[in-house]
Amino acid sequence: MIDPPNQDTKTPEPLVDVDSPESFDLSHVVPSRPAIVFSSPRAFARSFSRRWKSIWTRRFTLALFSGQVVALCITCTNVTTTELVNRNWALPTTQTFFLYFSIFMIYTPYTLYQYGLKGWGKMVLRDGWKYFILAAFDVEGNFLVVKAYQYTDLLSCMLLDAWAIPVCMFVSWVYMRPRYHWTQILGVIICIAGLGLLVASDELTDKDWTALNRAKGDGFMIAGATLYGLSNATEEFFVRKRPLYEVVGQLGMWGTLINGVQAAGLEHGAMKLASWNRMTIGILVAYTSAMFILYTVAPMLYRLASSTYYNLSLLTSDFWGLLFGLFLYHYRPYWLYFIAYVVIIVGLVTYFWCSTPEEQGKLDPTAPAYVNKRGAELIPSSSSSA
Repeated sequence: MIDPPNQDTKTPEPLVDVDSPESFDLSHVVPSRPAIVFSSPRAFARSFSRRWKSIWTRRFTLALFSGQVVALCITCTNVTTTELVNRNWALPTTQTFFLYFSIFMIYTPYTLYQYGLKGWGKMVLRDGWKYFILAAFDVEGNFLVVKAYQYTDLLSCMLLDAWAIPVCMFVSWVYMRPRYHWTQILGVIICIAGLGLLVASDELTDKDWTALNRAKGDGFMIAGATLYGLSNATEEFFVRKRPLYEVVGQLGMWGTLINGVQAAGLEHGAMKLASWNRMTIGILVAYTSAMFILYTVAPMLYRLASSTYYNLSLLTSDFWGLLFGLFLYHYRPYWLYFIAYVVIIVGLVTYFWCSTPEEQGKLDPTAPAYVNKRGAELIPSSSSSA
């Protein structure tokens, strides 16, 4: 067999504003991986090197980094929630209300600035029902997962929470028909194996607790993980077609309404008994800040890679939790944690060993056709005057 021509020279991959349709326009060029050649050891080594280098584009590196950012944010929310409970402040629905309200207050004014009040109103009337469903998935997913931790044990929570991954993959396929390669399935299996090592580490270090009602808690966790998968895949579908500020702003608006009504109905009595002081308010601010970053970075990661990749990245959060525990709770590091983290990272790289991020779905975010986006009318007016 003849070695293929040298493919070391790569066209640099453009990566600009993630809100620009031209940033990741898949309709023109979809990069592919160099082939692996098995004709000789030397040819195999050279082709393997080319494949390895082809993975580490700016887009993939940003996706890998963003995945660790959201995993770190999840760890921060777990730590702050634990601190709130320890200070007699256990209001999970009220706690997330501040998150939805904050993203609503930040992203909706910018959407109004871009679309104008009339255009924003049209968008809410025509497409608001879609974002209402997305917000309902997200709010109830958060609620059910928090409830599950109250009834079942840590082992069940960690394993069943991974159910969000196959749900997300299936729903993404229904929406966008991504090209799943067998190496992507292998990458998922490797990441799940890393999760297994994390679960084993928690069991061996006695971090588990006794389940109060395993059947009820496991049911809550499966339902919550299913809603997480639906929410993540649906949001990815939206941000691939619409600007980020529109999607996140609408998620915040409807989430605030749904979450506010639910909190008033379920936790109005507990609000009076909860401890409200400077420390709890400060922890609430830290929790909301971490969640705000997560809800901002997550849709960017959906564009850079996919919602499935986002869920796989979250599996590393237990490792970051160990690092927090070393300083805050004086945990003793167990050696399996470090191996598990490496295994999950290997799985994240394997996920794109053959497939590319560009193949995960078409990316063409534009404002709705019925909206006159700010500055859009400047081009026609200038051409008509000429």
